[in-house]
Amino acid sequence: MNEDVRNVVLGVLATGVSGSLGWLTRTYLWRRKLRRKQAFFGLPPHSECLLVVHREAGSDSAVHRYDVSALLELSALVKDCGAHARIVQHDLAHQGFGDRTEFCVGGPGANRRMSAHLGSLLPGLRMSVAREPVEERGAIRIGDDVYRMEPGVAEYVLLARLTAGEGGRPVFLFCGQRAINNQAATRYLARHHERLARRYRGGSFVLLLKVVNSQAYGPDVVELVADVTRQARTAPVSSSNEPALEAT
Repeated sequence: MNEDVRNVVLGVLATGVSGSLGWLTRTYLWRRKLRRKQAFFGLPPHSECLLVVHREAGSDSAVHRYDVSALLELSALVKDCGAHARIVQHDLAHQGFGDRTEFCVGGPGANRRMSAHLGSLLPGLRMSVAREPVEERGAIRIGDDVYRMEPGVAEYVLLARLTAGEGGRPVFLFCGQRAINNQAATRYLARHHERLARRYRGGSFVLLLKVVNSQAYGPDVVELVADVTRQARTAPVSSSNEPALEAT
């Protein structure tokens, strides 16, 4: 009987030790994953970041519903990191970059902050803000390549993570030809941030994404067209023969 009791006690102890080790292992892995996520987004616990949008939600000219959805998805990422987000209108974000992580949503035609970022951080990239001719609306030029949208069928969006300034905190850009493309880029980032963190190891990148058949699939079907980091960050050689595209 004493032998049976001892075996039961040893079994209980072994189960407890095994369960504790399993719990400690899962906790360690979860915390390591969280630290990597916080490092990638530049969001240590209790820090503050900026969500820069082209208009104030609730005003006479409210933010497009797809941009609101993009902000909600970004807010969820920020909350997961234990940080806090502050929404700022594009024309009120009078500060540099590097001190706080920034998520900037919207094209340069409506978002002055985006226009400034493209001009200073991505000199090799231009996006047309002209409304005419229609076929050139929102066209993206990267080097010698031009990407024009077919509304609802094939549209393009830039997803960038850029580090600049003394603080070293990143600036994330979601610059699409249409509002639905901005949400597609935020969703792509939320799904693939771990892979992007492993590939770029905390460095800068600029990705050109293609949103496929948004009229049927919304912002869900996204293809990676190319990594255009080098081309976008390299200022083009001026040429009088270069086709005209309105600069950002």
